[in-house]
Amino acid sequence: MTQSVEQRITTRLGLNSRSVAATIELLNGGSTVPFIARYRKEATASANGTPLDEVQIGQIKDTYQKILDLDKRREGILKSIDEQGKLTTDLRRKLEATDSITDLEDLYLPYRQKRKTRATIAVERGLEPLATIIFAQRETSLERISQRYISDAVPTIADALQGARDILAERISEDVEARQRIRNLFEREAIIRATVKKGKETDGEKFKDYFDFAEPLRRVPSHRLLALRRGETEGFLLVSIGPDEGAATERLERQFVAERSGKPVCKEQLSLAIRDGYKRLLKPSLETEFANTSKNKADIDAIQIFADNLRQLLLSPPLGQKRVLAIDPGYRTGCKTVCLDAQGNLLTDTVLYLAHSEAQRQQAIQTVQKLVSQYAIDAIAIGNGTAGRETEEFVQTLNLDKPIFMVSEQGASIYSASEVAREEFPDRDVTVRGAISIGRRLMDPLAELVKIDPKSIGVGQYQHDVDQTDLRNSLDTVIESCVNQVGVSLNTASAYLLRYVSGLGPQLAGNIVAYRAENGAFTSRDQLKKVPRLGPKAFEQCAGFLRIEGAKNPLDNSAVHPERYAVVERMAVDVGSRIDDLIHRPELRQQINVEKYVTSAVGLPTLRDILAELAKPGRDPREQLSVFEYDARVRSIDDLHEGMLLSGVVTNITAFGAFVDIGVKQDGLVHVSQLANHFVSDPKTIVKVYQKVNVKVMEVDKARKRIALSMKI
Repeated sequence: MTQSVEQRITTRLGLNSRSVAATIELLNGGSTVPFIARYRKEATASANGTPLDEVQIGQIKDTYQKILDLDKRREGILKSIDEQGKLTTDLRRKLEATDSITDLEDLYLPYRQKRKTRATIAVERGLEPLATIIFAQRETSLERISQRYISDAVPTIADALQGARDILAERISEDVEARQRIRNLFEREAIIRATVKKGKETDGEKFKDYFDFAEPLRRVPSHRLLALRRGETEGFLLVSIGPDEGAATERLERQFVAERSGKPVCKEQLSLAIRDGYKRLLKPSLETEFANTSKNKADIDAIQIFADNLRQLLLSPPLGQKRVLAIDPGYRTGCKTVCLDAQGNLLTDTVLYLAHSEAQRQQAIQTVQKLVSQYAIDAIAIGNGTAGRETEEFVQTLNLDKPIFMVSEQGASIYSASEVAREEFPDRDVTVRGAISIGRRLMDPLAELVKIDPKSIGVGQYQHDVDQTDLRNSLDTVIESCVNQVGVSLNTASAYLLRYVSGLGPQLAGNIVAYRAENGAFTSRDQLKKVPRLGPKAFEQCAGFLRIEGAKNPLDNSAVHPERYAVVERMAVDVGSRIDDLIHRPELRQQINVEKYVTSAVGLPTLRDILAELAKPGRDPREQLSVFEYDARVRSIDDLHEGMLLSGVVTNITAFGAFVDIGVKQDGLVHVSQLANHFVSDPKTIVKVYQKVNVKVMEVDKARKRIALSMKI
C-alpha cells in the first residue's frame, strides 16, 4: 500500500489526519480510550481546536486493528503465492493496491491450496488443453479434438468434454471479474427465502411467520434476519439466499461467451460449464459470503442496540449513599429482607411472610417497622418480580414515610449464585444475596450491574444469537466508558468495579482492594503508587477517574488529573486563595483568565474542563432518581383491558419497538409503529431505558401472555 495506516484511517473515517496520527500514537503508548477522550484533548484536537470524542477514538482504535489484520493477511497471501512461483508483477500490484479483504481473497482464490475437486482431477487426467480450446471458442469439431484425450481414465468423448467443463466451471467461478459481477447482482437482487422443514410444523410453531417466507436481503431488518437464523440453527427452517438464476447465468455468458465470433459447439459447452459453475460453485460460495455478511451486519445492529440499552441502564439514576431496606418478594418461601448501610454493607437479614396467616402478616408489620427505626432506613427497595406489587401494597399500608422504589430483578438471581456473590457473602444463602443485589442496585445501579453478565440483565434483542466475542468486547467497552464517565470511589468500590477503571484490569483492581484491606482507606491519590505492580503508566491512566471523599487535597475527589494539580495551585495563588476557596467561591473562579495558563502541554480544552470541574467537583453526571408509582388498579395481566391508560417504565428497546413495565409480571410491547404519531425509523430516537411513559392498552393476549401497548394517546 502506498498510503500509510494513518492516511487509510483518515480516508475511511473522514477525520483529521493529525488527530488520527496522535490517537494512534497514544493508543500504541498504552493509553485507553476514556483517558485519551478526557485528558488528551489537545493531542486529538483538529486545526479548529475540536478534540475527538470517545466514539471517534473508539472508531480509530477498531479501524486501526482491522487494517493491521488486513495487512497481515496480505503478507501471508503474497508469501503463499510467491512460494508457488506464481507471483507476477501484475498480481503483486493488484494485491498491494486493494484495501478490501473481499477483493484480496478473490485474487487469492485461484492460488489457494484446495482439496481434490472435479477440476483438479480433470487436470490430472490431462484435460486442461481441451478446456482451453473450448474457452477460446474457435473450433468447429470438438468431437474430433476430444478423441485425442481418450485414455483409461477418460474412456469416452463425453467423459473428456465433462472433464473439460469441470475445469472451466472452476475457472469461471474463481474469476475475479465474474465473482464481482455476481456479487453486485447479489447485493441488488438477492432474495432470502425460508421454508419449514418437513415434519417440523408443530415443534417449530414459534417460527410460523417464516414457514413460507421471501424478502429482498437488502431490506431484511436485523431482528428478522436473526430470527430466521435462529430457526435455521434450531432445525426448523431451511434458509437460502440468491438472485434469479437466469439473471446470474446471463451475466456470466455475456462475459465469457463470444456472441459473434464464437463457434456454436464451443459456445454450447461453455454455456453448460457456466451454468454448472454458477449452480455448483459460485452461487454456494457467494451465498455463504452473503449469509455471513448479512449475519455480521445484523450482529452489529443488534449489538449496537444492546450496547445503547446497557449504557442507559448503567447510567440510570442512583439513590446514592442512603440506608436501604431491600425486599426480594415471594409467596411460598416468604420475602427475603435485608438492611444495608450507606456503603451497601449488610446490616441484617430476615424473612417476611405476608401470605401465610394473619398472625405472620402482623409479625411482618412489626418487623418492618422495627427495622426501619433501628437501622435509620432512608428508602425501601422492592424487587419487581412475582409478588412484587403485592409486597409494594403491603409496605405502602404501613405509612412509613419512606420512599418506595420498585427495582428490576433482572440478573439478581444470576449474581446471587455467582462467584462474585460467594466471595462477598460466603455465609449467606443465595436468596439473601439476591435481596442485597436489589438494594444495592437502587443505591448505585452501575456498581452493582457490572457484577452481572450483561446478557442476563434483560436488555437487547437476540443477544444469544450474535457473535459472542464481538458482543463481549462491545459490552466491555460500554461498561468501561460508563464507569470512567461516572468515576469510582477508591475507598468503597469493589474489585469488580475497579477492574473497569482506565488502566487497571482484574489484577491491579485486586491489588488495590488488598492494599486497602491491609493499610486502611486511601487518603490521597498519590498513595496509589504504593499499590504493588501499579506503575507510572497505570497511575497516569487511572488516577483521574478515582475519587477519594474527604481527602486532604479536595482535587483528589474531582476529575482533575494529578498531572494538572500544579495548574490549579497556580490559579489559587494568582487570585490569592486556597484550592478550597476556588471550589466554594464562584466569584474567585470568574477572576481566572484561562488563556494565561496555556502551555505546550496544557491547552484551552483542558483548562476549561478544570474550571468546570472546580465548579462541581466529583459531581455524579447521572440524573436524579425519582419515585414512580404504578396504577393501583393493575397488579396482573388479568386486571388489564383494552383502552386502559396507564403509566409505565421502558425496560428494553429493540429495533421493532420498546418494552414497557406497567406493573404486571409481563412487560408490554409498544411496536415501533405505535411510538409516535409520525413515522419512526429508530425507536431510540423516541424513548430510552428507564424513561417514564404513558401508554394505552391496545390488546391483551392472556394465553400467550402478550400485551400490546401504544404511546399514541
